Amino acid sequence: MVWVPLRSTRTDRRAPLRAPATRCTTMSLEWLMDWSWSLDGLRDFIATGIQSFRDCDATALAAVACLLVLFVWYCYHVGREQPRAYATVNALMQSAEANGVQNGYVYCHSPECVRCTHHDGLNQKLYHNLQEYAKRYSWSGMGRIHKGIREQGRYLNSRPSIQKPEVFFLPDLPTMPYFSRDAQKHDVELLERNFQTILCEFETLYKAFSNCSLPQGWKMNSTPSGEWFTFYLVNQGMCVPRNCRRCPRTYRLLGSLRTCIGNNVFGNACISVLSPGTVIAEHYGPTNIRIRCHLGLKTPSNCELVVGGEPQCWAEGRCLLFDDSFLHTAFHEGPPEEGPRVVFMVDLWHPNVAAAERQALDFIFAPGR
Repeated sequence: MVWVPLRSTRTDRRAPLRAPATRCTTMSLEWLMDWSWSLDGLRDFIATGIQSFRDCDATALAAVACLLVLFVWYCYHVGREQPRAYATVNALMQSAEANGVQNGYVYCHSPECVRCTHHDGLNQKLYHNLQEYAKRYSWSGMGRIHKGIREQGRYLNSRPSIQKPEVFFLPDLPTMPYFSRDAQKHDVELLERNFQTILCEFETLYKAFSNCSLPQGWKMNSTPSGEWFTFYLVNQGMCVPRNCRRCPRTYRLLGSLRTCIGNNVFGNACISVLSPGTVIAEHYGPTNIRIRCHLGLKTPSNCELVVGGEPQCWAEGRCLLFDDSFLHTAFHEGPPEEGPRVVFMVDLWHPNVAAAERQALDFIFAPGR
């Protein structure tokens, strides 16, 4: 028999004519009876739940158990990860300024920089970095990188002279001197839509040139003849703060590119200027994991880029994609009155480098690692 409290009883309990002692006794009895009723309801609820659990199919129970185990494992795995601080553009700039920015240009001070230093222990260092990455994340998808690091010497020594990356060769990538615009269609179209923006910021910079000095932020490169100047926004994976502040819209544009290499030593973005009569000596780039993109800003006549023995001409407002791990050169043989040849250069990922490989390469070739 289950006791059910009646509203009339509780109404009587609140009646003012009842004596205080009698009212307290009645309230205590009702509280105990309410508690007894609550325990009975709770017991019935638990019994119903247990019976429902017993009636479930064994397969469904196993699936639920597996999901619970996976959820617990995921919580444990996420809990072990160190939180990553969100880095703002200003924070990146301040960090770069603390790491050796001189005249608006980042110079390498590390004797172990894989981009600038070649030594016998490079492969061991790269393999150590790969192992560290795999322990922290996963070996999944690392087959080509592991193969490339393990046999790097053989790959570089056996490569034909037309393509010899100086630092790292990733095997089994399609090789061709030039790539079509569709290779990185989104980024190519975005750069071309912003042609006027980049050109305007370059023209503002170029007004500072004079015959007696090199403007701040510009770097002069050695050439057999003529003059070759570069103005870096990103140099070997690090932004150049002072230069980025002088080209804010162009720098913000880099953040909208989907395949821009910005987190390892193979990533660069700069304005490249060739004065009339300049020839760049033939040379190889450091790796085949990237595509170098040139957006033509000013393209006088008699200017050519030759990659793997194949000549191409720049066009204003158009992108030219090529693999700079091939032997390449450039020259400007136009008349002085036509002015310099100017391109905006940015390094993009090779389209056949998978997302997992990009993440691992960013870790292995991180600036300063």
